[in-house]
Amino acid sequence: MKKLPIGLQNLREMRTQGYVYVDKTPHIARLVEQGKYYFLARPRRFGKSLLVDTLAEAFAGSRELFEGLYLEQHWDWSRQYPVLRFDFSPGVLRSRMELDQRTTAQLDEQAARYGLALHRTDIPSRFEELALRLNQATGQPVALLVDEYDKPILDNLQTPESARVMREGLRNL
Repeated sequence: MKKLPIGLQNLREMRTQGYVYVDKTPHIARLVEQGKYYFLARPRRFGKSLLVDTLAEAFAGSRELFEGLYLEQHWDWSRQYPVLRFDFSPGVLRSRMELDQRTTAQLDEQAARYGLALHRTDIPSRFEELALRLNQATGQPVALLVDEYDKPILDNLQTPESARVMREGLRNL
């Protein structure tokens, strides 16, 4: 009997460790075919992080994880895309400085994963440099996935000015 994936947000773990996985990959195929930018707002614990992880695995070309699923036969596995994945869920960020440090650290981690060093200094320029260099190196568009983008704002809702500052910081990315 398969295990229930309570609290799991990792497709690889679910598919390789014998967890139940409900195939929602037809929706992923439709999202990719029909649009370019998406903003998904769903309630907490509703599968957003798993969706982001599933998208990342598909764009990265992890075909073995999609065996027997809809996407296995409905995805161009000959193309792999560079994936930039940002996650703002860990910890509580209480200031713009903390947010900028977390964002910069994630930019640096993403660059290092692809063997790149970033030379620009401000966040928008570093992001632009990373995306452009990945596109040039691979010839493929860059898949940008941001998970829990709103958590720094929600963590500061009790102080509207702090929440506004966090929103502006996230827009900076």
